[in-house]
Amino acid sequence: MKYVPFSWARPVALLTVMSVVASCGLPQVGPNKRQIYAGSVQQQGDAFIVSVNDRVTRATAVVPALGFSDTFLNAQKLTSDVIRPGDVLGLTIWENVDDGLLAAEATNATVLEEVQVDSGGFIFVPYAGRLRASGNTPDQLRRTITKKLEDQTPDPQVQVRRLAGDGATVSLTGAVGGQGVYAIERPTRTLSTMLARAGGVAIEPENAQVTVIRGNTQGKIWFQDLYKYPELDIALRGGDKILVEEDSRAFTALGATNAQARVDFETQDLSALEAIAQVGGLISTASDPTGVFVFRNEQAEIANQVLGRTDLIGAQRMVYVLNLTQPNGLFVARDFVIRDDDTLYVTEAPYAQWTKTISLLASPLTPLASVETLFGGS
Repeated sequence: MKYVPFSWARPVALLTVMSVVASCGLPQVGPNKRQIYAGSVQQQGDAFIVSVNDRVTRATAVVPALGFSDTFLNAQKLTSDVIRPGDVLGLTIWENVDDGLLAAEATNATVLEEVQVDSGGFIFVPYAGRLRASGNTPDQLRRTITKKLEDQTPDPQVQVRRLAGDGATVSLTGAVGGQGVYAIERPTRTLSTMLARAGGVAIEPENAQVTVIRGNTQGKIWFQDLYKYPELDIALRGGDKILVEEDSRAFTALGATNAQARVDFETQDLSALEAIAQVGGLISTASDPTGVFVFRNEQAEIANQVLGRTDLIGAQRMVYVLNLTQPNGLFVARDFVIRDDDTLYVTEAPYAQWTKTISLLASPLTPLASVETLFGGS
């Protein structure tokens, strides 16, 4: 009977144990490339797996467009002189007599402060009665009041001042310097000037979004676009609601990256390369640069274009594969656009699994202990 020399028994046993450990399933951060590809449509799975190239980056470079509709863009600036229901007026009436209709004793001027324009557009002036103010300028209303009073007091002189009132105000909420209700005045008749009046935005301008709600219509823009594109600096209307908030888009980073978390977008446009950098890059000792995956529910229109098909209907599960080791891999990753709710997943390198196997064998806590224990030493 022949025996295997003990000098050969130790490495053979080591390889045997490593095979047993590997077959039992080692801890891992997620699926490896082989397991991901096993879920492809080509292998009776439910996801389309696509290698990213220049054509794919162009087809998928679609980001939600923000902007205002023609209803907002075509609205003309309000003149601050036009009186509207809800406005507050200030009236001063001078009479050319010592004992006038309205003036107190020893004075010939009467001041009526905070005369409210009612919902029907009328105001009440003593001895002049109920007068329509809405739709008139202060000067037009002045002439109307003068005409009503001149039959009762000689040569009356009237001054009409338009004060701030709820008939020409907007509300500003969210991330602005000063939340509140602001009157539309001559210097604040547009969106940018009203935001300035409220102290500007209180968050990073790069990520600030501005929403304007007017009745049942609303529009949203990037704050910085307000200054890049002058046409977006829309004229305001009484009752407008302006909301400033931070961009809510985010992606999820998992796998062999230096951070695993849901990550907010830091810029308006985010590429795969920037997303990797935003989570601290790849783990040099564990990640596989040939296995960078982006999981996304893609619109049928884009999915058909990417796959060269026309029959897909509804959102499609797409897995985009980036290989950073290819000659143009970094350029492709730089051009591939990350979208809201994407999942960025980086697989572990194959040698990382071998490292785990060796670590488990070398650990005194492993159930298999060591080869020395198994074979009784030399």
